[in-house]
Amino acid sequence: MCEALNFDPAPCPEPAAGACIPMHHAFFFHGETLHLRPSGALFWPARNLLAVSDLHLGKSERLARRGGTLLPPYETQATLEKLDRELEMTDASAVICLGDSFDDSEAANGLDEDCRLWLTRLIAGRDWTWITGNHDPGPIEIGGTHRAELRLAPFTFRHIADPNEMAEISGHYHPKARLAGQSRPSFLVDAARLILPAFGVYTGGLRSDDPALVTLMAKDALAVLTGSRALAIPMPR
Repeated sequence: MCEALNFDPAPCPEPAAGACIPMHHAFFFHGETLHLRPSGALFWPARNLLAVSDLHLGKSERLARRGGTLLPPYETQATLEKLDRELEMTDASAVICLGDSFDDSEAANGLDEDCRLWLTRLIAGRDWTWITGNHDPGPIEIGGTHRAELRLAPFTFRHIADPNEMAEISGHYHPKARLAGQSRPSFLVDAARLILPAFGVYTGGLRSDDPALVTLMAKDALAVLTGSRALAIPMPR
């Protein structure tokens, strides 16, 4: 049995021979078991809570509107499909979106009707919290609760990490880590904080050896790579 530590870099014990091997990375963080899922979502089983960050819904529309690089026009649908799948797999009753859920306020208000109805269906019957990000600084006309940050003991959920905080869960940086020549969106975790990768499709990212992340994360930090299976490695620097 794992001992509940503030930060145990080892995953929880492997299942018995013949049992189904989980695709997520489960570990202890400030006395709570958290699951880092291959999709880039965080699941907190004790609260049946799913957290995602940086959906950036409407990014392709915002770039087209501002004359930027064009992205496939279905990126919002692809992100909603990904989120829908995670909610179905975890059956989460509570959801926290850790900011930059929309690429800007116009993108939030300009969702096409099908996407708005899809999102409304996902929110229905769930305790849904939108955390304010730097791309979506104000409340939007859609369901759920809007907060600058949310404290659910022992954690604080916010968009941008505070170097002076402990037991913090945030997003913003879109971290990526490289393994065997390939860069993949990654969680970053140390004794103080957990940073989620961007959940949205076509969001880009910041390499873990960027000075902003090297300065923020402790030397023993882990990167948990997303993909077909969540894979924990020492954070590349």
